[in-house]
Amino acid sequence: MNLRYNEEQRLLADSARDFLAARSPVAAQRRLRDQGVAQGFDTQLWRDAVALGWSAIPFAEHLGGLDFGCMGLGPIFEAKGQHLSATPLLSSVVLAGSLLALAGSAQQHSDWLQAVIQGKRRLALALEEGPRHRPSDVSVAAVAEGEGFRLSGEKFWVIDGVGADAYVVAARTAGQPGEAQGISLFLVPADSQGVQCTALPLIDSRNSGRLRLDQVRVSREALLGEPGAAWEVLDAVLDRGRACLAAELLGAAQQLFETTVEYLKTRVQFDVPIGSFQALQHRAAHLYTELALARSAVMAGLAALDDPQLDAPQRGRLVSLAKWKAGDTALQVANEAVQMHGGIGVTDELDVGLYLKRVRVAQACLGDRDFHCERYSALDAACA
Repeated sequence: MNLRYNEEQRLLADSARDFLAARSPVAAQRRLRDQGVAQGFDTQLWRDAVALGWSAIPFAEHLGGLDFGCMGLGPIFEAKGQHLSATPLLSSVVLAGSLLALAGSAQQHSDWLQAVIQGKRRLALALEEGPRHRPSDVSVAAVAEGEGFRLSGEKFWVIDGVGADAYVVAARTAGQPGEAQGISLFLVPADSQGVQCTALPLIDSRNSGRLRLDQVRVSREALLGEPGAAWEVLDAVLDRGRACLAAELLGAAQQLFETTVEYLKTRVQFDVPIGSFQALQHRAAHLYTELALARSAVMAGLAALDDPQLDAPQRGRLVSLAKWKAGDTALQVANEAVQMHGGIGVTDELDVGLYLKRVRVAQACLGDRDFHCERYSALDAACA
């Protein structure tokens, strides 16, 4: 397993950093927040990112993609974390787009996936139903009715849900909440009768939605794959999203660390830079080692998803390790950054607080530390 970016991926990383530094610095995210932009991202920025090929990275060539895999997505998400850049790459491409690519029919690929890759349409995954990530706790019912299904219920924390053109909805056609079997996936256009998505604000000011399904009728052609058999592909795609979030968290933590070290070099107290204080040096050194460990875990998680020799439990274990380690490290770096900056660290004047808010949301998204510790333990036993 290669735990380093190859030359092609390093070029992609350089390109992403330069593009986002010029087009989407932290100041741009601050403007989006202050202006209350409902979709949470700059439309033109996303069009330009699509033109760079970002939306085609994870898909096979026969589907119109670049087939760069998750190791190709890693540098992009690291750069997004460094600049706090908001795009629908995670929601529309990595999550909903991957589900469509892996489970959708040829007609669905033609009607929707090509439009997603070209940036003409935007999808969102509607999965969560509770305050914490429990992907098998699906209770939204999909009742067979005539030649189709009728969906009723609510979904929360739909990433980039406001303004999406369609939703990939996880609904239960059999079994009970908590059971993996019986979960189905449906592609539901946003303009379907009975579909309503409203904003569900989070502290990072990104686009998060609450989706209501009120007796929504869909045809059988809306089903992705076979009814009740979506768990395997859903779990695999969620791991893609978790690994990408881990890379974003790593990028945010790295940027916060570098910003804080620079502050320690320039902030003067008692006529000397505070970076000369041994206690602060020790804390900074500890963060440096934690970042190195987090990078190893993230690279292993990304590489595992592209390794055909690993089975699902082995891949899932490494992804959970990456998401846990990156999330824990990013929280630790963010908290220390606030502490080392002193009182100004908690003001909106400084970017540190914006990073802290995004880190807290990303750390909880698709499973917090408790979820991934439990999952790692279960999968480790399965791999033994």
